[in-house]
Amino acid sequence: MRFGPILKREFYDRATVEVARDLLGKVLVHGPAAGAIVETEAYLGGEDLAAHSARGITDRTRVIFGPPGHAYVYFIYGMYECLNLVCEAKGVPGCVLIRALEPVAGIELMQKRRPAARKAEDLASGPGKLTLAMGITRAQNAADVTRGSLVVRDSFEARQFDIAVTPRIGITKCADLPLRFLIRGNRFVSGRKA
Repeated sequence: MRFGPILKREFYDRATVEVARDLLGKVLVHGPAAGAIVETEAYLGGEDLAAHSARGITDRTRVIFGPPGHAYVYFIYGMYECLNLVCEAKGVPGCVLIRALEPVAGIELMQKRRPAARKAEDLASGPGKLTLAMGITRAQNAADVTRGSLVVRDSFEARQFDIAVTPRIGITKCADLPLRFLIRGNRFVSGRKA
């Protein structure tokens, strides 16, 4: 599958919710593996108590307050890494959790990395699954996603789709905010389908 150009920093230098919606259909690429982004969640900082940045700048969250267009990769539940993309202007916290991908390249490699996945729909249908399938670890934390081996590219073919909006999944604070975005009807999304 051919992909379009790498998204420029300006794409991320906008309101987090806009970026979260606009990432749908774009292609996350890490080395030979790639997947179309089919589900995201926005984390706003400030009064969004589910956001890691709500407590301010720490060694862990410093990247979220930095320039847009960088990866924020963190460890959760003692076993999974999650990928977020930093948005907003430098100094303003905001990031988008990439929740699910539709695999489009390097599928055999993804299957080797995720042998428990019984079918293609299970390879990257959750934030921990997709980082395993894509080979993304905390080594990519703070990576510039506008260049290098971990990037987001435009889709070569414009796909038409409807966007569903729901509350975020798997959190307890600010859980009712409608900040989860997914391609309606896509079979590769995680959790509750819409």
